[in-house]
Amino acid sequence: MRGLQAEGGAPVGRRRGRVLAVLIALAIVVYAADLITKTAVLKTLEGKAPLVVIQDVLQFRVIFNSGAAFSIGTGMTIVFTFIAVGVVVAIVRTARKLRSLPWAITLGLLLGGALGNLTDRLLRYPSGFGRSTQFQGHVVDFIEVLPGHFPVIDYFPVFNVADSAIVCGGILAVFLAWRGYQIDGSRDTK
Repeated sequence: MRGLQAEGGAPVGRRRGRVLAVLIALAIVVYAADLITKTAVLKTLEGKAPLVVIQDVLQFRVIFNSGAAFSIGTGMTIVFTFIAVGVVVAIVRTARKLRSLPWAITLGLLLGGALGNLTDRLLRYPSGFGRSTQFQGHVVDFIEVLPGHFPVIDYFPVFNVADSAIVCGGILAVFLAWRGYQIDGSRDTK
């Protein structure tokens, strides 16, 4: 007796294994890229003037963010820590139903980004093992676009690789939901 077939002719179990492998691999790549870039930037730029990559377009400048994007929620670091934990748990639970490659990419980006910033919140100053300020570490941000020249608002927030992955994953999730793509690989065509 043959197993159930998914779209494209691959057995459902094998297809599920492939999409889970994509999710895990992408999460690892995003997480590693985030940690490596933060470490490199801290070693080379912490306490120094910004490194201008393209004048008035892109520079690297180290900041420590206790809040979210645009420094919203500064002082609520512990809340963002628990939100990140919730996101990680939700993605891991959702992965059990995952049969869609586009959703695997989306969830991989979100998981890698959430883990990258969660690591900062758990281990970076002022948090860390043995300290009284558990779950309150500041996220390392360093990518600054259009410094001082961003239209409409005075500045665009300084961000990192994890933030970029989260934003791209969020945009992709909205697009997939809008187009009717489901986690289980089906498509709602209503």
